[in-house]
Parts: sequence; C-alpha cells; structure tokens
Amino acid sequence: MAVYVGENDDTKKRYVLPVSYLNQPLFQELLSKSEEEFGYDHPMAGTGLTILCHESLFFTVTSQIR
Repeated sequence: MAVYVGENDDTKKRYVLPVSYLNQPLFQELLSKSEEEFGYDHPMAGTGLTILCHESLFFTVTSQIR
C-alpha cells in the first residue's frame, strides 16, 4: 500500500509498505494521530494513506515492525 509521510505537504514522501502493517499496533498509533488531523477526508485520499509525522519517527516505527 502507498503511504505519504511528512509533517506538511511540502515534505511528504511516498513509501510502499506491506498491507500487513495495518494490523500492527505501532503502525495503528501513527494512523490514529493522522486521523485526528485529517479524519478520513484528506487531500491525498484515493492515492494512499497520509501519515502526519517526521520521517525519522516513521522509520523508527517501521523498523520495529520488520
């Protein structure tokens, strides 16, 4: 699945992750924080998930899932 990661529109980068990450509690926390910001109606809806966080946090979380 495609995810867009960054703290604002200018810094967002696209990554492709396994769908199985959706079942991981750490990844779900990132999604919950983004949902608080965007809800389910956000600017990139239809093209991928948007995760509002710094890239380093995203890398930390995904490295713990692998």
